[in-house]
Amino acid sequence: MRFVDRDEKDTAGSSCSCTPDSQSQSCSCLTDNPPVSEIRTTYSTITFTNRLDHFLARWGWKRESHRVVPGLYRLGNPNPDSPVFASANYTLSFDALRSALAGIDAWILVLDSKGINVWCAAGKGTFGTEELVRRIGCSGLSEIVSHRKIIVPQLGAPGISWPEVMRRSKFLVEYGPVRAKDLPEFLKTHKATPAMRRVEFPLRERLVLTPVEFVHTALPTFIVAALLWFLAGPVAALAAVSAVLAGTVLFPALLPYIPTHDFSTKGLILGLIIAIPFALSFGTNPTLPGWADAAGAAAALLIMPAVIAYFALNFTGCTTFTSRKGVKTEIFRYVPVMALLAGAGVILIVALGIGRLVGVT
Repeated sequence: MRFVDRDEKDTAGSSCSCTPDSQSQSCSCLTDNPPVSEIRTTYSTITFTNRLDHFLARWGWKRESHRVVPGLYRLGNPNPDSPVFASANYTLSFDALRSALAGIDAWILVLDSKGINVWCAAGKGTFGTEELVRRIGCSGLSEIVSHRKIIVPQLGAPGISWPEVMRRSKFLVEYGPVRAKDLPEFLKTHKATPAMRRVEFPLRERLVLTPVEFVHTALPTFIVAALLWFLAGPVAALAAVSAVLAGTVLFPALLPYIPTHDFSTKGLILGLIIAIPFALSFGTNPTLPGWADAAGAAAALLIMPAVIAYFALNFTGCTTFTSRKGVKTEIFRYVPVMALLAGAGVILIVALGIGRLVGVT
């Protein structure tokens, strides 16, 4: 087998590292005579361009463009005894790994996780056993390194079956620490301390996820708020904006402090609290008959908790607090409740609208 060196900036060609001239061919690379494998070069320095890419990724700009070409990368001047690390091909994941390994000569095997981070890709199966085994074969890793060990992020463990990887590739999977910044210390003994294994989700990490959540809903929120402003006044428009902000920003910030275990019920509780001031405002309008005041207050108490609970349920995919089974359970248990609440609230709003048209409100 022969290997082709490529600079990190050269990203043309196939996303499959063993078929540089074809974008359509599949890449098994598990044959007796595997084709040419590329070894690209990367560095531990995070440039301004990298930081701009991180900023745009956080804000959801061109989500599919924040990818690294899958394959084998040389960091520093590695030799056959240098450690091998597995990474997702999401730029933030790859950059976190290579920057943490500053001053360390290593090989980085980038899996095709479809531009998704390690944790989410492991849950989806794109950062998984099949892709790891395939990529080991594609890169010709067994002929590059003298050892048979590959360090995988701990958060990638749900997608990786180490016995299967060992059986099919002869490489032993070693699970590294949760955070890439702990890798230099981990490499000294290849043993993770309890602190290195502890999965945390502090306020800063929760808030850094909120921009992309809000951006995805910004345009629909603006349209709904504008319609409500003309149909029901500024308070109704403010209620719509408040529900979205509470679901996409306030909920992640308050996540550990809201009682109950399920994200959906946490969202319902927060939604009820946010809805109360609006319900009081709608329910005490002296210009409307009593039934209309009651209908307006009830609509706020029904719709706003449902909307915020939906955003809370959606946030399960951003955290390490949930499992795939737990999320499915929540979806089947609470989505019908959210739909029922929102539907009842919409019926009340329609009734109020009809009442205004016929002159009874």
